[in-house]
Amino acid sequence: MPKRFVVAASEFTDLPRFPVGFELAEALTAAARDLHGTNTPSDTLNTAAGLAVRLLPDAEHAGISEIQRGGRLRTLAWTDETVRFDAEPRPGGQGGHVPHPDWERLWTTPVVRTDDSETDGGGNALAGLGLRSALSLRLRADRRRLTVLTAYARKPQAFDEDATRIGRLFTAHVSLALESATVREQLTEAMRTRDLIGQATGILMERLDIDAAAAFESLVKASQRENVKLRDLARRIVDANAGPAGRGVSER
Repeated sequence: MPKRFVVAASEFTDLPRFPVGFELAEALTAAARDLHGTNTPSDTLNTAAGLAVRLLPDAEHAGISEIQRGGRLRTLAWTDETVRFDAEPRPGGQGGHVPHPDWERLWTTPVVRTDDSETDGGGNALAGLGLRSALSLRLRADRRRLTVLTAYARKPQAFDEDATRIGRLFTAHVSLALESATVREQLTEAMRTRDLIGQATGILMERLDIDAAAAFESLVKASQRENVKLRDLARRIVDANAGPAGRGVSER
């Protein structure tokens, strides 16, 4: 089951919006500081959703969604349940029903703005939720999926050109922070994996009375034979060795 990250609305009730007249550069610097202070991609997404409501004029809700080609949609972070959406592809390969059909345009343009969901074509799903305006900004895109940050408001025409400009600047910071957090997470996982494989190799050297190269080769062959990731097999060996009886393993 895919991970889902939720931002409770109550987490941000004590955080005021940036006041009118606050220098945009200073506001974005403060936002960037918060974003780069996160430790994982999920923390970055959570923080970005909350900051979007604080930073974008007239924004009342915000969510970050991943949209896959073919129509699958899942919301990764949201400020409240109103903007938590999930959709699966329809049978026959058709796209799934998403609450904001204009999101499809984000494959070719970085920004999509809905001025009034009650009059804009295809926006009835948002109108049914009481959301009249939406500002969607692309965070990431590749051939298979989009990551989109969307701010919502209950009044029509809430997001003007100034809000769009602020949103573009803000999502640039979010994208950089998300990339940085992703790299840190990958490096941390790589170090953990290296240590785990090293422990498993050591166990095999002791149990099978072989050198390091032979132990690693044995581990790789067992991984291929059992169609198990090397990391997962190494964890299994380490966990088995740490059992009450300190069981040995035979992975030749």
